[in-house]
Amino acid sequence: MGSAIRLRDDFDGPALRRLARASKSANQARRLLALAQIYDGSSRSEAAKIGGVTLQIVRDWVVRFNARGPEGLLDGKAPGKPSILNDAQRRALVEIVERGPIPAIHGVVRWRLIDLVQWLHDEFAVSLDETTVGRELRKLGYVKLTARPRHHAQNELAMDAFKKGASLPKIWFQDEARIGQKNKITRRWARRGTRPSAPKDQRTKSAYIFGAICPEQGKAAGLVLPFCNTETMSLHLAEISLAVTPGAHAVVLMDQAGWHMTGKLVVPGNISIVALPAKCPELNPVENIWQFMRDNWISNRVFTSYDNIVDHCCEAWNKLVDQPWHIMTIGRRKWARGF
Repeated sequence: MGSAIRLRDDFDGPALRRLARASKSANQARRLLALAQIYDGSSRSEAAKIGGVTLQIVRDWVVRFNARGPEGLLDGKAPGKPSILNDAQRRALVEIVERGPIPAIHGVVRWRLIDLVQWLHDEFAVSLDETTVGRELRKLGYVKLTARPRHHAQNELAMDAFKKGASLPKIWFQDEARIGQKNKITRRWARRGTRPSAPKDQRTKSAYIFGAICPEQGKAAGLVLPFCNTETMSLHLAEISLAVTPGAHAVVLMDQAGWHMTGKLVVPGNISIVALPAKCPELNPVENIWQFMRDNWISNRVFTSYDNIVDHCCEAWNKLVDQPWHIMTIGRRKWARGF
């Protein structure tokens, strides 16, 4: 039989008893008291009786205590099965997920878990199931999200140049949204394995919400109108003009729709219009305002008539105006005055 492992020299019995009294872990206190007996000259068998364990476990406690001190006697989580993927393989997985599949090569237009399982097997000869790959992706910070539409001809250089030159006073953002009887259906909570239903209309009556927000001040100015044209746009600019702080000048950022850029537009004196780069709707936070309003107040409804559409649109817009914190949190952009 081998000799007993000596306890470290920087502790003694009284010190371990003081630590046991202060410990919030019953198991750690029991182990400290057992080791204190050894410091006081008792046998390992006596220490095992105090701890209620075998001699082998007392030996394990001594090894842990010598290596890490009192912290080594705390309960720890089992390390579990080691991960099959190493760091290099995880980096490669992140890279291919970010890059996306090439349809002509991979045969799919989006990655499914089964495709990544096959790729890992082909690339690294690693066999994983779909659940494990999904768990690895979640640990790496990835979830399955719906992509935001991006125009195929979008000019990223023009977007970056616009952001760099966007430090303007009293910035407002403007846009329009069509709300009609062919309404949207949103996601909702439901039991796994079921598919909830929602009302869906096929009639075609609609109205337009003309909306503008000033994220810096939490302000909004809107109208609900039947058409999108130069006359209705002029009415909305007049409404924005009334919401601008007296004595201030507002810069209104909007897309390059025909009724925005026409020379026939009546622009109030306290407003200047700045056109967003073409095909870059993501630069306009009013797009996110529309999504917020649809998800919370407008979708999943059947509108009985045009007047009913107008009533619900006005109610939704007025709710937004009454919640300036939503305008500020949804509408702020770092590139616009460093919000």
